[in-house]
Amino acid sequence: MDYEGCQLNAYQCSANVWTNGYGHTVGVTPNSEVTHQEVVGNLVRDVQSAEAVVDQWVTVPLEQHQFDAFVSFVFNVGAGNFQRSTLLKKLNAEDYTGACNELTRWVYADGKRLKGLVRRRSAEREVCLNAYTP
Repeated sequence: MDYEGCQLNAYQCSANVWTNGYGHTVGVTPNSEVTHQEVVGNLVRDVQSAEAVVDQWVTVPLEQHQFDAFVSFVFNVGAGNFQRSTLLKKLNAEDYTGACNELTRWVYADGKRLKGLVRRRSAEREVCLNAYTP
């Protein structure tokens, strides 16, 4: 799922965080620029980091499609938000449907409901609830 688009120049995302590449935020400063090679390396590391968060904090078995949806979610909202979320509490209580449905609550940035987040969370929920095959 491609929600971020790729930006080589730093920009402030909807949550006012300096960002580049495909939603990479670590060490990004105003006026910084990255190469396509750096974007790919950052994306791989960012996804691996999100996978590690899901692996660390989820204590119940997941189907691949559920894992993928939650990795996408963590990639977007960050580890801390995931760790403190009702979504994680429901998931670890084996309320899989409830956890998947929680995704659609995360559609606000800086207090504003954003169409892009509504679209992303809806897609993540669909993947989470249904084994997805391209």
